[in-house]
This record gives sequence, structure tokens and C-alpha cells, in this order.
Amino acid sequence: MDNRDYAGDAVALLKKLISVPSVSRSEEKAADVMESALKEWGMTCRRAGNNVWVTDSNYDERRPTLLLNAHIDTVRPVDSWTRDPYEPQVEGDRLYGLGSNDCGGGLVALLQVFRIMSGRRRSYNMVYLASAEEEVSGASGISMVLPQLPHIDVAIVGEPTRMQPAVAEKGLMVLDVTARGKSGHAARGEGVNAIYEALEDLCWMRSYKFDKVSRFLGPTQMNVTVINAGTQHNVVPDRCTMVVDVRTNELYTNEEVYDIVRSHLKSEVKAHSFRLHSSGISDDHPLVRRCVELGMTPFGSPTLSDQALMPFDSLKIGPGDSARSHSADEYICLSEIADAIDVYVRMLDGLDLGGQTV
Repeated sequence: MDNRDYAGDAVALLKKLISVPSVSRSEEKAADVMESALKEWGMTCRRAGNNVWVTDSNYDERRPTLLLNAHIDTVRPVDSWTRDPYEPQVEGDRLYGLGSNDCGGGLVALLQVFRIMSGRRRSYNMVYLASAEEEVSGASGISMVLPQLPHIDVAIVGEPTRMQPAVAEKGLMVLDVTARGKSGHAARGEGVNAIYEALEDLCWMRSYKFDKVSRFLGPTQMNVTVINAGTQHNVVPDRCTMVVDVRTNELYTNEEVYDIVRSHLKSEVKAHSFRLHSSGISDDHPLVRRCVELGMTPFGSPTLSDQALMPFDSLKIGPGDSARSHSADEYICLSEIADAIDVYVRMLDGLDLGGQTV
């Protein structure tokens, strides 16, 4: 088979995936499709929940291991779709369907690359993982599977980047900030107004600039996105709650940013979670160097992916365009899938991750 045949297999598989609804936490049928495809192509796969993976048959624990990963879940279709989101439709070079771009194209292209590279001499192991619950960073997605995989040294994540390497990705932390006062009758000017108590903290959050600025991601950003206070017009509110969206760059951990915010605010601060960290990979990593050798341009990605849950180096690169994700009439170009397979193979063929070729 040449790469055109593999591209044909990729498109056929993607059409099957589009045909089965796979909204996050309801990916059973999509996982069935992936499991069936892997077995059809002679691979021995494993499954945990709706996550499906396969380790290459030449696995040697003395060699470094490369993870090829993309997700099978989708967001819910928006109301403005003008076609059936679950009916794969090809018009010219475009394949329409929910999840085609985010990230079905990367999912099926990386699987074909796993098939191709499994038959070639390599100095590294490969694991292919089709993961669930990426769109919601769910507990039954990649974080559940990672302890069951071999030790991973580096990952390629097949999110749509127009086949340019995202070498850094913003993290996410959501904070609940609560200012407290004392209720009283508004007509008599009694009590301590919690809204006024929050003003100083709001002004600080609006104007504060984090010192460390990333070359690829820029500054860590903090935005107050929700405020709630008060019960009725004549009662001085004793509580004002704020939700704060924080997008961290790779120069800070979420815990570090949390400590900075908490040290400056007089309001109570609680984080929903610290788990969705920013990620970055060195310019000197062999994968990054290979991308540059092939004429690609590294960049920083503002969108979150399963990279946030990976405790090892990772690079986000895949077919399609992030601007099409989560939008009506989502599509991937057939030529993008075929080109991605070619580019991935050129990236990986002869790649030296420090192991012995077998």
C-alpha cells in the first residue's frame, strides 16, 4: 500500500465515526468503531471505558516511547447547522460532519501513520491512543488511561493546527472569589456592602500584570467573567461571588498563579482544580527540530487539549484549522488528511529519540 491507500482508509473510517454520535461522556459507539478498525487491521488493542489504544508489536522497554494521540468525542452540534451533523457529506475536497475537523482528521491520520511506521525500523516505540472526554477534560478520558500505558517520553497530539507545530499551549484555572460583608436595611445605610468590599479586588484583577511573558503564548491572562450579589433592592448584600477565568502560560504552574492571586486579594479564593496546566516543549527536542527542518513554524496555541493532562513532553500538530472547531457545518478537507499522513511520516521516519534502532 502507498500513502494514498492509507488516506482512503482514513477517510472511510472518519465517515463511520461521523455517523455515530459521540458527544463527550457518550462515546461508546465511536469507541466500538475504533476498536473494530484496529482489529480489522490486525492490531491487538486494549480498551478502558471509551478509550482505545494499541502498542506496537516491537515494543522494547529499553527504548523511548512516542504516543500518538487524538480524541474521539465531540461537542454538541450548535443550532445553526444547515446539514445533518451526523451524515458525512463530501462536496469537492470537503468532508462535512460533526467532529470531522476537531479532531477526526488527526485521529484517523495518526492511526494510518501508526500502521505505516509499525512496519519500519525505528529507534523508539509507539503507542496509538484514541481517547475520550477530551472536550470536557473528563476523569474517564486520558487521565484514566495514562497509568495503564507504558512509560511515555513524548506525545504527538493530533488537534487541528494546519499541520504547524504548537510547541506551547495555554493552561486553564477557574477561581471562585468571595467577598463578604454584613447585611442591613438599605434605607438606613446599615451593614457592610459586600459589593463595595469586592471593588478593590476587582480593580486589582483588572490591572495586575504577571511578570513572566511567554515567547509563544504571551502573558498569563486573568478575567472576571461572572459576578453575583444581592437578594433584593432594599437589602445590603452580605456576599458577592466572582468567577475568574485564568489562562496560564508555560512559565507558571496553576498553583503558582493561585498563590499570587490569593496573596493579593482580601476576598476568599478557591480553585476549581489545578489539573489543567499549560504545556511547553523545548526548541531542542528532536520532534521540534524535525518540524523546523521540514519548514514548519512553531507557535503557541490558546486552546486547551489533552496536553494539559500529560506529565511528559508533547507537541500539538494535526490537519484542519482550529477556527472550524465547535462551529456549524464543520468540515475537514480530504487533501488535508492525505497531506497530514505524508507530513507525519516524514517527521517520524528516521527520528532519533535516543534509542537503539530495531
